[in-house]
Amino acid sequence: MKQTIDTSRTVAFALCGSFCSFSAVLPQIEVLRRRGWEVLPVLSVSAATQDTRFGTAQGLFDTLYEMTGHTPLTTIQAVEPLGPEHLARALVIAPATGTTMALLAAGISSTPVTLAAKSLLRGGCPIVLAPSTNDGLSGSAPALGTLLQRKNYYFVPFGQDDSYKKPNSLKSDFSQLADTLESALRGVQIQPMLL
Repeated sequence: MKQTIDTSRTVAFALCGSFCSFSAVLPQIEVLRRRGWEVLPVLSVSAATQDTRFGTAQGLFDTLYEMTGHTPLTTIQAVEPLGPEHLARALVIAPATGTTMALLAAGISSTPVTLAAKSLLRGGCPIVLAPSTNDGLSGSAPALGTLLQRKNYYFVPFGQDDSYKKPNSLKSDFSQLADTLESALRGVQIQPMLL
């Protein structure tokens, strides 16, 4: 991160452990890059360490490095300077899991992703959340409701992804991520937010 970059067009981009969403989220990093954004990848502990049927942790790490040219940030120490040193204009959390949203709602900054949010919020930077959680309309609903009311939080439009088989599950339309970011930087929640 010591190389010279245009921080006016730099966004931190955190991936959390909704592993099934990675295939839909990763192309959005390419969209941001095509739109002229420098992307600093951040990984949750789960995303950085767990191999799943959707891929390996090392594979994700390597893919992000190849896509962005930046080593993914995976520790609290690595993300802390994002805000104080003005290294990014915003933080995108995609996919945003129920666990991460609960920690954010409770003000707990004990993970790389939640500390990245705290680091950028201190200077009034927007946090863009792209929910992807199987319990968005049950256990994670209170955290989601809390964050919907918080200043500087913006949401990629979301809705039920399989209302009959998984009636409590919510998933963002990741194709609207770049537009949501641009809107958030103007202080506007993209609409409609509920799909």
